[in-house]
Amino acid sequence: MDWLPITSAVGILASLSGICAFFFWLEKSTGWKLFQYLPPLIFIYLAPVILSNTGVLPTSSPVYTEMKNLLLPMMLILLLLNVNIGAALRVLGKGVGVMLFGTLGVMIGAPIGLWVVKGWLGPDAWKAFGVLAGSWIGGTGNMAAVSEMIDASGADIGLAVIGDSTIYIVWLPILLGSKKFAGWFATYTGVADDRIERMEAAAAAEFSETRAIKTVDVLYLLCIALTATWLADLAANLLPVRKPYLDVGTWRMLLITSIGIGLSFTKLGKIPGSHEMGMAFVYLYVARMGATAALEQVADQAFPFIAGALIWIFIHGAFCLLGAKLLKVDVHTAAIASAANIGGAASAPVVASHHKESLVPASILMALIGYAVGNFAAYATALLCRMVS
Repeated sequence: MDWLPITSAVGILASLSGICAFFFWLEKSTGWKLFQYLPPLIFIYLAPVILSNTGVLPTSSPVYTEMKNLLLPMMLILLLLNVNIGAALRVLGKGVGVMLFGTLGVMIGAPIGLWVVKGWLGPDAWKAFGVLAGSWIGGTGNMAAVSEMIDASGADIGLAVIGDSTIYIVWLPILLGSKKFAGWFATYTGVADDRIERMEAAAAAEFSETRAIKTVDVLYLLCIALTATWLADLAANLLPVRKPYLDVGTWRMLLITSIGIGLSFTKLGKIPGSHEMGMAFVYLYVARMGATAALEQVADQAFPFIAGALIWIFIHGAFCLLGAKLLKVDVHTAAIASAANIGGAASAPVVASHHKESLVPASILMALIGYAVGNFAAYATALLCRMVS
């Protein structure tokens, strides 16, 4: 077939966006339970991996470079615009503290997990742990951002995605099943009897129907995202370079994160549609990440990496339990807090709906706080892993 590989810009973009659309359509049209444990995101990554490693898509292209330069910072700005720390604190209260304990568990667990298995991994395995830390502290957007900050290869990102999806299959049932132990957990933590009622009342008072997105909202959001990206690019080139810790790419992501958090406190954060548009960019960027991954490099190190990640996740869990004990938090909030870290905005609502349907909106806000701290904390985690490596 003379038309393979697909090398034109429009052909590559059509292929990647088509893959994203197909797997969401498949999830919605079939209702398969498979997607509860392996969300479309996993297939959106793996399908381009297969297509690029079999010659259908190229493994390198100017299109991929432009997507990294433009799509990545724009999606971060759009996602961070939606962060509402005040609302999350008013509804979940100390639950946000439990999430931050979980974040600390991710940061401490990563170098420990790497130290245990580093003998079976390559010298740059710390980058894969750093990339996965981005996902486990914030979400897929943070994973992409941290991969840029530490110059991770396609193989490093591939290991992170495989580790993420594998551990998710183990961890999600634990979070869902924890509901059965609500009574024991309340005794263990000493939670107040009326905490659940107070959370549900706060959620009912906090969240109301938002207006439908309009054409002008899309234009506002594009203008904000593009302008912020442009300003961050200008500023990043003026700041001092301190290799291997700080280069232009790292400064760029840190500035984008700071700008996005700052804008979330303004009226711009109330523009509807920013989260939906940002997530669409995330899925498209994940497809791009898959297309640049080398399959054989990932396969050689997958098992020891997953073993290290398994140690890592239980350290995170231990920190969540410690946070719940110290802050006297119920099992429902603790499970949502862990899901907000490990699964992000896609998984926190799933866990919340299973535990307490009324907490679904607040669970999304908690996950978005993870987006806000994810780039800073995951970059620090990557540096800790580099020291261990």
